[in-house]
Amino acid sequence: MTRGARDDSSVAQAAAPPGRPGGRPHGLPPAPVVTTDGLPGWLGPVAEAVRTVRPTQLSRFLPPEDGRGRQSAVLILFGEGARGPELLLMERAGSLRSHPGQPSFPGGALDPEDGDPHTTGPLRAALREAEEETGLDPAGVQLFGVLPRLYIPVSEFVVTPVLGWWREPSPVGVVDPAETARVFTVPVADLTDPAHRATAVHPSGHLGPAFTVHDALVWGFTAGVIDRMLHFAGWERPWDRSRQVPLDWRA
Repeated sequence: MTRGARDDSSVAQAAAPPGRPGGRPHGLPPAPVVTTDGLPGWLGPVAEAVRTVRPTQLSRFLPPEDGRGRQSAVLILFGEGARGPELLLMERAGSLRSHPGQPSFPGGALDPEDGDPHTTGPLRAALREAEEETGLDPAGVQLFGVLPRLYIPVSEFVVTPVLGWWREPSPVGVVDPAETARVFTVPVADLTDPAHRATAVHPSGHLGPAFTVHDALVWGFTAGVIDRMLHFAGWERPWDRSRQVPLDWRA
């Protein structure tokens, strides 16, 4: 994978609760550091977008002000493959209660051992869940940014997107078929290709961005975040928004 510039490690160190020397509570592993040092140049626009984007620019679905919602995190992992920059995605098992069969970023709900959901908990959770779902080695991942928390109304998840650079790639694949149907990477070139873009039409009438890549239809929360990242990083290419893909009524 690749390299960049600027230290955001304060994100990983903020509001550390008391406990052990240095502010780490008993039983918690050290918090992952968030830094842009050494990122590849092509990730610079993404790191800048993460630094400046506002929640309302990412989604109209924001966490409820009353604190409702299940705290969770996803790992948006950029690597560099044979065709250049790529993203790691997985397809959720069809038997799952939440979002069955959907392509998604690795991730899931925070566990108590992840720590404070408003500071370092999402960092630990994003890496832990990615390891559990794809076999990814977290030691090869450099976290370089955290997007504002977003909300998925249908499942009531409050999601913190954590961005990483796959500095030292490791083998990935399905760890537990009960959770994950497959694990795959998608070249960013395919995501920006107008031929792979469409508007997903939910039976409820909701419209949203979609991507037809790797024999999969990426839609919903995952497609929305990808769409906004491509836009604010300046990677988006004009595409035909009138091209529609209807979703199954079970979606």
